[in-house]
Amino acid sequence: MNSRLFPVTVLVLVTAFLIGPFFIIVAASLSGGETLAFPPQGLSLKWVAKVFEVESFRESFTMSMLLAIGGTAAALALGIPASYALSRYRLPFGETVRTVVSLPIIVPGIIVGLALLRHLVVPFGFNITLALFLAHTALVLPYAVRVVSASLNNLRSDIEEAAVLLGSSRSGAFFRVVMPNIRSGILAAFILGFVTSFNQVPVSLFLSGPGVRTLPIDMLSYMEITYDPSVAALSALLAFMSIGIVFLAERFLGFSRYV
Repeated sequence: MNSRLFPVTVLVLVTAFLIGPFFIIVAASLSGGETLAFPPQGLSLKWVAKVFEVESFRESFTMSMLLAIGGTAAALALGIPASYALSRYRLPFGETVRTVVSLPIIVPGIIVGLALLRHLVVPFGFNITLALFLAHTALVLPYAVRVVSASLNNLRSDIEEAAVLLGSSRSGAFFRVVMPNIRSGILAAFILGFVTSFNQVPVSLFLSGPGVRTLPIDMLSYMEITYDPSVAALSALLAFMSIGIVFLAERFLGFSRYV
């Protein structure tokens, strides 16, 4: 094989391997048949329309959106000052704090969910929604700290010091100099945290209850009793939603200019 053709062939194969399942799901969601199948049995949009008719999907989608936005915002509210302290000051237990914050990534989600259920919800009678919010915040926090810390490490500290020497307060320098320069990191952390929280399954599986379900858990439950293409249609819509979020971030916030 030609030496120039080989890397192109590998690239095409890898790309097809990565995005192939997405096209299969989209094709299956447009099937005109009554069961999930590929190749699709005709073409129809009826299953896409049915997604919006299923009440449980609407309710669980709202729950997932609230958890993803609220949990990510809370994680950033905690993660930005924590990242600043870890990046700008020599804390005596800085590395230990980094390790503890990273534990939700290292520990399998199914263990985190079981531990929260066993030691938080059951003994103290915590509200399921509150427990879900706390769990999603804890799961997203490592991404917020790591991504924002990387942005702070790439920002020269003498720029902030120059603002202080010119008369700005330390807090004023942070909000007027530091925050605008790390907004790409904050945006990246928000998008990463939002997607992680929205698609979270293991933790949400243990912390779901009557009337309180996230969308991924509701989709799993739906497939246990129904095997129609509506779940494929919903999966395709969620994939397009993720693509749209990234596109809008690039279009209106100029994401690629800062990363």
